[in-house]
Amino acid sequence: MIKYKKDINNIVTLTLDMTGRSVNIINHQVANAFVPVMKKLLAEKKKNQLKGVIINSSKKTFLAGGDLDYLYRMENAEQCFQYALEMEEFFRNLERPGVPVVAAINGTALGSGFELALACHYRIAIDNPKIKLGHPEVTLGIMPGSGGVIRLMWLLGVEKAFTILSSGRRYSPKEAKALGMIDEIAKDERIMLEKAKDWILQNEEDRRPWDEAAGKIPDGTAREPSVVRTIQKLTAQLYKETYNNYPAPLAILNTLAEGSVVDFDTAVRIQARYYTELVMGKEARNMIKAFWYDFNAIKTGATRPKGFGKFRPKKIGVIGAGVMGSGIALTCLRYGMNVVLKDITKAVAERGKDYAAQKLEALLEKGKITEAYKDDALGRLLTTDNPKEFETCDLVIEAVFENHLVKAKVIREAEAYMDEYSFFASNTISIPITKLATESSRAANFVGLHFFHPVEEVPLVELVQGKETSDETLARAFDFLKAIRRIPIVVKDNWGFYAARVQNTFILEGITLLQEGYPPALIENLARQAGMRKGSLAMADDLSLPIVLQYEKQAAEHYGAKYIQHPAATLLQIMIHEHNRNGAMKKAGFYDYDLEGNRKLWPKLTKHFPTTKKDFDLKMIMDRLMFCQVIEAVWCLQEGIISTVYEGNLGSIHGWGFPACKGGAFQYIDDYGLAAFLEKCKLLEEEHGPRFKAPRMLKKRLKEKGSFA
Repeated sequence: MIKYKKDINNIVTLTLDMTGRSVNIINHQVANAFVPVMKKLLAEKKKNQLKGVIINSSKKTFLAGGDLDYLYRMENAEQCFQYALEMEEFFRNLERPGVPVVAAINGTALGSGFELALACHYRIAIDNPKIKLGHPEVTLGIMPGSGGVIRLMWLLGVEKAFTILSSGRRYSPKEAKALGMIDEIAKDERIMLEKAKDWILQNEEDRRPWDEAAGKIPDGTAREPSVVRTIQKLTAQLYKETYNNYPAPLAILNTLAEGSVVDFDTAVRIQARYYTELVMGKEARNMIKAFWYDFNAIKTGATRPKGFGKFRPKKIGVIGAGVMGSGIALTCLRYGMNVVLKDITKAVAERGKDYAAQKLEALLEKGKITEAYKDDALGRLLTTDNPKEFETCDLVIEAVFENHLVKAKVIREAEAYMDEYSFFASNTISIPITKLATESSRAANFVGLHFFHPVEEVPLVELVQGKETSDETLARAFDFLKAIRRIPIVVKDNWGFYAARVQNTFILEGITLLQEGYPPALIENLARQAGMRKGSLAMADDLSLPIVLQYEKQAAEHYGAKYIQHPAATLLQIMIHEHNRNGAMKKAGFYDYDLEGNRKLWPKLTKHFPTTKKDFDLKMIMDRLMFCQVIEAVWCLQEGIISTVYEGNLGSIHGWGFPACKGGAFQYIDDYGLAAFLEKCKLLEEEHGPRFKAPRMLKKRLKEKGSFA
């Protein structure tokens, strides 16, 4: 687990090599393994046979982080608290052997892994943009538990430490160096180790600033008025952004504020208490469930058709150089593929190249990529107006205007040149894949890939299997999405697929509340307070009101005689046909838009749809906005639109902004309690109609297991 090697200069290199794992992680077992190592180091120091220590890794990563399985199973708060303190004692011993200790970071170091690096006196990383450093714990609803918050504060100050810790960002070595998270970068591993040894030889024991009587936190402590004002400002920003749905950022800020005015060891105990509270809380359990267990179920191919070899895409064709097509092209370039980008003219296609160049330049400026990487990526992009260039493509994706005739034309043009081993994908959001496949000469090789805007940022893609799509094509499409680091959820070819269908219920419920006489600002704010990324009316504008109405028409076609028109349909028709307000693209919807795209609610909204409600049951409004989505998600699972709970959870979070703190649409049920959820469905159905009727699957799960997941 830990390899010990001493050189002629009495510098010991400790190489981390966790048995039976592809990456190193930090847990109680690793801490225990260090006990005899630390005793040996102290003994050698006592004999004056130790000059310094270098810690590195034999694996591609330095340290990937903590043991999430162990934390997720944690049921005892005292045990969790003691675990955090034990890990901190390990880090404390690491920084106090009486000699300089250097972290030689040869790969990614995240979470507890970066806490270990912070416990070293000096940190050097290889200058490779693929290496990621930092504390992403907040994205799982937790925070560093063993001194990392306090050490970062002592290095950078309260505000800078909070920005790093609360963002959850993973930084490249150059970014981390610029922020002061590490001390130095090196070209390669050999040079890094040379630098580490040189630094040790030039430095005696380097006591940490928190162990020095004269040590000071940069920019001061919470006893100083300027820092108090900063903390107040950050607190206000947190409540504005999160509506207090995510306790982890506030726990980090409280730890920094309280920890800045006490000694180091007391501050670490404060951190451990906040950490324990988070680990034992619902939000962390929900988020770990979604972003660790559900994510890994998809990542390992649980829904990929079996029996087909791995597809390794090398060259991708993209039709349409608009924002979606350019985003898809850029994403493929970033993961090493060659791309042919076609549009109606080469000049139009060149706009897509300009888009890619601008995005890559922004990444270069942030230190996320190198100049060579940027040049290589752009060198692999061919722009054209000639479909003949698709002859050697493994896959061609159309991302043209949402019109059947336009899509039919580009499908036929491309397939005329594609070889028999390639396949075609449509990025449609509203036209059935089976219907589009009738335009294809090879329906078995035709599939839907529904990317979300902005493509470069949203990791989710709906993988839509038409009636004729073969399992092999589905497997190859799945492999392609994994190759570009996307989360594929397999969905049935039905109206709205999964994300748009469920999202539409949220949009329509918000519009219904407006129609019932509730203030529009109240509707939007309560949606955010419930944890949604956007309000219903804002989301309607972004999608466009005609498409919202189109989905409702598709629902009518799908359900036939069983269809019950949603009460929001009337107001939508009035907005579109009487007021000519179609949404954000037309800069006129439920909101008005300025030239920069900033929005504010349309001032005449309450004139045309007057506010008549004076007494508000705020909890009931939030329940309506949330329950409509969850119920529809269950219908999708019951009808086979999606086949797994984990796809439904991640699809809801990434697809339309369902609250991550609830763990996704299905985890919401268990978070709420299945029996209580069913009881609330009954009350909502009695008061607001059959759209709140609980699917039979819910009642069956309650009877069989007492929970949903």
